[in-house]
Amino acid sequence: MNQKELRELIEFLVEKDIAEFEMERGDLKLHIKRGGSQPVSQVLPVQTVAPSVPTPAPLAAPAVTSPEPAHATPAAQAAAGGDDSDLHVVKSPMVGTFYEAAAPGAPPFVAVGDAVKEGQVLCIIEAMKLMNEIEADASGEIVKRYVSNGSPVEYGMPLFGLRKS
Repeated sequence: MNQKELRELIEFLVEKDIAEFEMERGDLKLHIKRGGSQPVSQVLPVQTVAPSVPTPAPLAAPAVTSPEPAHATPAAQAAAGGDDSDLHVVKSPMVGTFYEAAAPGAPPFVAVGDAVKEGQVLCIIEAMKLMNEIEADASGEIVKRYVSNGSPVEYGMPLFGLRKS
């Protein structure tokens, strides 16, 4: 906030007979309090400091692991929560509500294990009462669905994991 904006704000407060005003914008905190006819202003920078929270020491526990079978296919590993780094992720292009089918009770557009082609409808995202069909941007096999039916989604949120063909 520069001096001109501050002056205009003070003049506005005097004109509207506002006795006290407080504002925070980014790292600027402004508190103006009028007493009588002389405005008094105070500008203080706000510093955000992350609280230091001690992290508890990890407890020693016996390591229990189940080895992955050597003959497991990549699709089976992905379905079992395996590595997602080799998947093509279809992300939400908008904020809205995710629907797997065109209508309640209708079969879903796609399911895990289905082969899809580029341009095929995968789901619908409802945004502002408009139903937007979300299409596959690559061909492949659906190996993971990240959201459940009726869930809210954000822009850029993963919807499906595809193994490109």
